Amino acid sequence: MRLIPLLGLPFAAALASAAVPFKGCQHKVKESIHGPPRGWSRHTPAPKHHMLELKIALPQPKFPELEQHLWEVSDPSHARYGAHLSKEETDALTAPHPETLDIVNEWLASHGLAEESLIRSSANDWVTIRVPVGLAEEMLDTTYHVYKHAETGERIVRTTSYSLPEILHDHVDLIQPTTMFARFKAFKSTLHWANQVQPPVLSTSGGTITGPAGNQVDASCNSSVTISCLRQLYNAVSYNTSATNGNKLGLTGYLGQYANNMDLQQFYQLENPSAYGSNYTFVSINGGLNNQTYAAAGIEANLDTQFGFGLTWPTPGTFYSTGGEPPFDPDLLTPTDTNEPYSYWLDYVLSQPMLPQAISTSYGDDEQTVPFTYASRVCAGMAVLGVRGVSVMFSSGDFGVGDGDANPATQICYSNDGLNVTKFLPAFPASCPYVTAVGGTVNIPETAVFFSGGGFSNYFVRPAYQEVAVSEYLAKLAPGTYEGLYTPYGRAYPDVSAQGQNFLIVYQGETGYVGGTSCSSPTFTSFVSMLNDARLNVGKSPLGFLNPFLYSSGYTALNDITVGNNPGCGTQGFNATTGWDPITGFGTPNFEKLEALVLSMP
Repeated sequence: MRLIPLLGLPFAAALASAAVPFKGCQHKVKESIHGPPRGWSRHTPAPKHHMLELKIALPQPKFPELEQHLWEVSDPSHARYGAHLSKEETDALTAPHPETLDIVNEWLASHGLAEESLIRSSANDWVTIRVPVGLAEEMLDTTYHVYKHAETGERIVRTTSYSLPEILHDHVDLIQPTTMFARFKAFKSTLHWANQVQPPVLSTSGGTITGPAGNQVDASCNSSVTISCLRQLYNAVSYNTSATNGNKLGLTGYLGQYANNMDLQQFYQLENPSAYGSNYTFVSINGGLNNQTYAAAGIEANLDTQFGFGLTWPTPGTFYSTGGEPPFDPDLLTPTDTNEPYSYWLDYVLSQPMLPQAISTSYGDDEQTVPFTYASRVCAGMAVLGVRGVSVMFSSGDFGVGDGDANPATQICYSNDGLNVTKFLPAFPASCPYVTAVGGTVNIPETAVFFSGGGFSNYFVRPAYQEVAVSEYLAKLAPGTYEGLYTPYGRAYPDVSAQGQNFLIVYQGETGYVGGTSCSSPTFTSFVSMLNDARLNVGKSPLGFLNPFLYSSGYTALNDITVGNNPGCGTQGFNATTGWDPITGFGTPNFEKLEALVLSMP
């Protein structure tokens, strides 16, 4: 599978003359969308003085070479398994051609943007500029408008088409924010206060039930999921991690989600007293904050840090807070306007020489709200993390196969291509073939939770590593099942799953329950971090990109989930079944079996 085609770059023609005449050069449409996605409507023209932070992605001609490295170092049967690349090596493999840099520099200079006003990524494959709307419209031969979201009232500055001088087309992959309306919201369902549901039961009173590994699990775990419950359920009660072997766990926060440290310490007292008093490393990216007032506490950020760091303590943890900048407010005239946090986060982490070996993210949006070019570039960035030895997990989403609505009369799964036809709505970045997507389960014995996101990408073709497993699943479907609603040859997700309902957290000083695949991703990631811990203890490499391992042998150490379905888009969605399925993937972790398996690998 080749995610980004190797572009034929007509460098000689492009640089035939010393001075490229951009001013007189014919503009040609670079990217356009039929119209704003459902829910967005166009309002007034954008104020000419409103500042935009434009990110320009330059082609990566050596990406196919990097992708080949990824397959080799991630395949346990390959001689190079675990031979991850360094930052310097991946920078070289993602760098643009020098002549691309020259011609883009010349274009920027022709609009008064000198080198000192440009921000470049570590590999020089992204250039960031700050320009007023008026100049952006001149550069891109477009008109920006303020768009408003009907449901949230959010306002953003976007356009539905932009153009570049024809001579630049092979030297620029994309420029955003232009045509991108994705909101990258946190995946989570509503918080329920503990006193409104049932009191938390943290003792073994009330009996036990047999877990999937044959061990006993507190019966209370069926109504209240705690750190102890997850260690029991996933067979890791006796495993102790190291604070000193170099292993680290990373969690990401976006869009004003702040992890409250008082809540975290209260959670530790309740669920992991040994961790009480411990802290994590806070990293601010693009102006990301970590406001510590109770009022600013984020349910998502609290959930991630409490369960992620609580499960893996004393493994050092890192919380990345990436500022998405506030959405455009016509009254406040906010200075910048972007809610595309992944490129900022990737810019930062890929510039760091050392990274956490496992990272969880619980954010995403409908794949179709993300332009294909942007999705491809962000996905390529995930491949770079994988080849550097990082396991990257994403929540699979909370709306089943699309909107979570099984009623054909009220479902809202419509394509954004002008045809407005009913289609399943895969989630991104879960649909990226270079990440491990985590679905959700509930109860003991475990079944698929109804909201678990799953399906097939409309952007990325099915990678070779999942060909056998997914083909087997599709062969079980009755002929014609959901024909036209999904792309059967697309990358299928999720890959794995974990509990995703009734997680007992502390929020603003009180206990409450939260659900969503935003519970599942940090949970699965924590057990991956423990596996990395076990490998590092015996001098082996971290696991890195997990999927080739999971689909070749790792699935044998997972608990297969065979009951449940994920309704949406006016259908009952897909069913869980024996083997891989597009609601729970291969299932949930059996840590003891996984540990034995990963320690037997090179």
